[in-house]
Parts: sequence; C-alpha cells; structure tokens
Amino acid sequence: MAKAPASEQLRLLDLQALDSKLTQLDRRAAAVSANADIAALKEKLAAADSGLVAINTEASDTAMQLKRAETDVEVVQARIDRDQQRLDSGTGSPKDLSALQNELVSLNKRRSDLEDAELEIMERLEAVRVRQAEHQQSNDALAQELVALEKTRDDELAGIAAERQDVEAARTELAATFEAPLLAVYEKTRAHRGIGAARLFHGKSEGSGMQLSPGDLNEIRGAAADEIVFCPDSGCILVRSADWS
Repeated sequence: MAKAPASEQLRLLDLQALDSKLTQLDRRAAAVSANADIAALKEKLAAADSGLVAINTEASDTAMQLKRAETDVEVVQARIDRDQQRLDSGTGSPKDLSALQNELVSLNKRRSDLEDAELEIMERLEAVRVRQAEHQQSNDALAQELVALEKTRDDELAGIAAERQDVEAARTELAATFEAPLLAVYEKTRAHRGIGAARLFHGKSEGSGMQLSPGDLNEIRGAAADEIVFCPDSGCILVRSADWS
C-alpha cells in the first residue's frame, strides 16, 4: 500500500479544492457558451433574414414590372405624338386622316389603361418598400440584440478564462510542493475517478457522500496514519483528520 505522511495527505484537500474549482469553471464556461438565448435569437434572425430576402425579391420584381409599364406607356405616347403630328399637318386623304383620328382614340384609351396599370404597380411597389423598410429595421434590431448578447457572453467567458488562469497557476505551484509518488497516486486517482482526494469526516466519505460501513471503517482504523486509504464507493483517496471517525 502506498504511503505518505498524514500531514501531506491532508494537504491533498487543498489541491483537490483547486481541481474542483477548475472543474466548476469549465462547467460555467460550457454553460455560458451554450447560451440558449443566443441560439434562439440566431434562429429567429435567420428566419427574419429569409423573410427579408423574400420581400427584397418582391420589391425587385415589382420595380421591374413598373419599368415595363413605364416603357409601354412611353411607346404608346410616342405613337400618339407621331399620329397627332400627321393629323395636325393635314397631309393625306380624308380617309387616311379619319383613320388617324380613330387610331388616336384607340391609342388614348390604351394609354389610359396602361397608366392605370402603372399607377396600380406604383402603389404596390410603395407598399412593398414600406414593408421592406419595416422588416429591415426589425432585422437590424435583432442583429443589435444578438451582438449585445454575444458581447455579454464573450465578456463572461473572458472573466472565467482569467480566473481559470489564476487557479491553474496556484494549482501548479501547489502541486510542485508534493513528493512525486503521492502526487502520482492523486493524479491517477483523479483521472480515473474524477476526484483525487476527499475528507473522511465522522465516518462519512465526502467523495461519495456516503456513510462508510462498520467493516470499511474498521479496515481504515487498522491502517497506519501514513498509509493511503481509498473510498470504497468513489475510489478517491480518503484523507483522515483527527476526528475522522
């Protein structure tokens, strides 16, 4: 059985306290990184971005429709201007001039219809652009909220990292004060069991949280003070103090 002075075994509790603190910091960092609010906001923003793409596409398509409608009106207006000039010049037979007058009536009706269609498209485009602006504003607000949440997360992670660095430094300094054999037993136990050492207090293992059986306690009583004993439940080193039993 491995041995180490009782005073050295007792100091393992200080080392374990630092290791427990490192574990707590790692768990805190993991919890902060897995921020549910950030994940939900990212999902919401992605959906909003998809909606904005759809509105942008609608606005672009409607603008193209308006451009075509404007071109149609311009084409008809050009024909009206040309026919009106011919009619005003009086050049041509009475039959031709009569035909021009009839054509002008039809063209003016066509222009009126096209202008009504153009106006309807303009109104639709204006409505789409209002929705586009509102949706963009909403998306910008979500993006700003996400930036704020991520900054809070990153600041908290930076604080945890700084604290962890300090604890790691203290842990390294303390570990260097132990004899290699005892430290090796502690490290091996911690690697396999998740905890290296715990106090045995009034017959209860603080490693497992369980009261030891009378048989286990009798076995520990039979061990010398410098012998390293282990928790029968958690497997960690049991550190005995003066009132351990």
